[in-house]
Amino acid sequence: MSSIEQIRLDFPVLDQLVNGSPLVYFDNAATTQKPKAVLDALQHYYSLDNANIHRGIHSLAERATAAYELTRKKIQQFLHAESSDQIIFTSGTTGGINLVAQTYGRANFQAGDKILVSNLEHHSNIVPWQMIALERGAEVLVIPVSDVGELDMDAYCQILQENTVKLVAVNHVSNAIGTINPIKEMIELAHAHGAKILIDGAQSVAHLEVDVQEFDMDFFAFSAHKLFGPTGVGVLYGKRELLEAMPPYQGGGEMIKEVSFSGTTYNELPYKFEAGTPNIADVIAFSASFDYLESLDKGWVEKQENELLAYATEQLSQIDGLRIIGNAAKKIAVISFLIDGTHPQDIGVLLDKFGIAIRTGHHCAQPLMQRFEIPGTCRASFSFYNTKEEIDRLVTSLKRVKTMLL
Repeated sequence: MSSIEQIRLDFPVLDQLVNGSPLVYFDNAATTQKPKAVLDALQHYYSLDNANIHRGIHSLAERATAAYELTRKKIQQFLHAESSDQIIFTSGTTGGINLVAQTYGRANFQAGDKILVSNLEHHSNIVPWQMIALERGAEVLVIPVSDVGELDMDAYCQILQENTVKLVAVNHVSNAIGTINPIKEMIELAHAHGAKILIDGAQSVAHLEVDVQEFDMDFFAFSAHKLFGPTGVGVLYGKRELLEAMPPYQGGGEMIKEVSFSGTTYNELPYKFEAGTPNIADVIAFSASFDYLESLDKGWVEKQENELLAYATEQLSQIDGLRIIGNAAKKIAVISFLIDGTHPQDIGVLLDKFGIAIRTGHHCAQPLMQRFEIPGTCRASFSFYNTKEEIDRLVTSLKRVKTMLL
């Protein structure tokens, strides 16, 4: 049995028929599938360790607390953060970005300040900044995107030079077209002009090495479900001095030291930002994702994904009338495309009839679609458990779909 065949056995969901055909799952940018180790960890917690954490003195509570905090430690190591108390659990990337907008933003943005985002952003890295800008009298500026889907770095520099930018918020990787942004350079430029920077890492954590200290990141947010973990769990990393200066996001249990009617004192990091009973089970199960990824050869994973991207690009480009949107020099394994004379929704519905799962629409990136003057795209996104044979099925099915629609 080949290594890819063995790996595919680790993901039970892949072994099924959809509409009579073997499932081809090419929607990994929306969410990755979960290895059996994650499913087993979830069942283990609910079967044997189900208890609330941090305050219980009985055995179940102590076991649950230890497992929960072990996940935090693994995330610290994964991100190369200085300390685990810089790792805050949230509901997802969106939750982490909103936390920064509503705490750091409310405390620091003043009338006339500028917040800088890019035309590559997911709505979750646009709307929270629009909301806090409206509240504080700040303004949201936009880094333009080239015809191939790369950020205009000259424009970025010019905006920083000509404006009082308080914070830059950009994605590490575009969810819609796969562009890898030069965030190390962007962070250096932001800091040189006195701005803080938040990196949306939702699409990068499953594909790229992330070192928050080496890159000197101020904030980094991502979701567990993009990294082969459960839904409903997110992570926000922040520099200690920034997190300590920020007010709490929500009030309630866990985020306090002492409460009285004369006043309340808040807890230390990271608990100051973790009010209420958290998503204990899914955080604990997320730990198994890191164990699973550690068992894989990182070099093989990178090679596999790069080969899938190159092969899919080559094969799809040979379909008459198919146009790839976003041809950046540096991309992850994501391809957005259109077929002349067809609507992405129709293509997605018909591909599903052949057992092929892709994503269609604007991908929560309407400003980017407007930039390319299109309503949306078909998006195929790959992971290491996908194969060239599956890409062949996609290409063959697209040719059939094309004849059905045209």
